[in-house]
Amino acid sequence: MMISSFNFASIPHLIFGVGKLNELYNIIPKLGNNILFVIGGSSLKRSGRWDEIISGLARNSINFSYISVSGEPSPSLIDASAAQFRTESIDLVIGIGGGSVIDAGKAISAMIPKKASIKNYLEGIGNKIHDGKKIPYIAIPTTSGTGSEATKNAVISEIGPNGFKKSLRHDNLIPNIAIIDPELMVSCPSSISSACGMDAFTQLLEAYVSTSANPMTDALALNGMKFMIENIIPACSYGAADVNVRTAMAFGSLMSGITLANAGLGIVHGLASPIGAFFEIPHGVVWHPSIRGD
Repeated sequence: MMISSFNFASIPHLIFGVGKLNELYNIIPKLGNNILFVIGGSSLKRSGRWDEIISGLARNSINFSYISVSGEPSPSLIDASAAQFRTESIDLVIGIGGGSVIDAGKAISAMIPKKASIKNYLEGIGNKIHDGKKIPYIAIPTTSGTGSEATKNAVISEIGPNGFKKSLRHDNLIPNIAIIDPELMVSCPSSISSACGMDAFTQLLEAYVSTSANPMTDALALNGMKFMIENIIPACSYGAADVNVRTAMAFGSLMSGITLANAGLGIVHGLASPIGAFFEIPHGVVWHPSIRGD
């Protein structure tokens, strides 16, 4: 069998496994002293993990600021956040949360060095191309869904009659480091686990059948789908607190990010994006009515 030529995009330095969040406190001092965290609106705080992180930062004498992101990141949120911290000499941005938070952190790290609105750099919206200059970025997902911790784009949404979901994209916007610790996903509610899980599985399937697929993406997509199929139902029900189940889901989600970045997606995501621009509906819910309860 002949193997056709292909390109394979860079991926972050990956740190994967239970308890790996603790490595953050050794990594931060190597990258700077002034840290900006981008976190979710409430779930990380409710789980108690944010308090643990704050304690870890205090033990290691690490100074930090943080902002909270609720819902999908909008241009106004990114512009306001970048403006707020542009003069603060931020050395490192760390996004810890679901896909929206990871994308927000990615975009903020990319826009702090700029003075224009992010709209100017969004595909299909603006007329400028981002040069890839950014503040170093660490992505730490708390859900198993988008795979954004392994991709070079940040999806930015403006929801409404004239809404859009467009990407800020550059090869250098791939996170410098991605820490995937399945313990962070144990407290994820079943509704979010199901929507995110279906998003990741669909990304894997679309990448596998893509005309841009190659032997590497096929191998990763097949392996990811195997883990997702075996664990998505347990993750949303009786196995929600099982760290082995969460580890399998986290791995599948990571593979979905790597494969979509290299093989692309398909019509399912092509349909979900414009619907998500008009209505505040997560990707994994758009194409699965049973999740919405319809």
